[in-house]
Amino acid sequence: ILKFGVDKFYAQCEKLGVDGVIIPDLPPDESPVSSRQSPVETICLVAPTSTDERIKLAADKSSGFIYLVSVAGITGKRDALAGDLKELVGRVKKYSSLPVAVGFGISKPVQAAEVAKIADGVIVGSAIVDLIAKKKISAISKFVASLRKAIDAR
Repeated sequence: ILKFGVDKFYAQCEKLGVDGVIIPDLPPDESPVSSRQSPVETICLVAPTSTDERIKLAADKSSGFIYLVSVAGITGKRDALAGDLKELVGRVKKYSSLPVAVGFGISKPVQAAEVAKIADGVIVGSAIVDLIAKKKISAISKFVASLRKAIDAR
């Protein structure tokens, strides 16, 4: 993005109809990126290990929503959610009025419903990517419907 040009990047995103971008390898404190001049949202990540100062910075650089990483480590399936997730969501909300969406490790409808009770959004990625990798494309809509049903039933 930096080599391509920040303004050019956002202009191209807008031209292509992109609603928002997540740039995981560009931490907010190193980022000249701001979508405030563009309708394309910039979604920053906040980790469980983030300091309050870092959360404030991510909140300031974000638009659209804040992506709260539920657990330290890499994305993928987990058997259980972090026990302090409610506290983490509260810490982020203390510094921002933006919606907080939680991702990483959410792969089951029951987990999605748990997260939906405390966060503004639920992000499921790896479980869907796994279905694509296994060429189970027709299973994706059924899986997403099961997530939606669990969230609605909470």
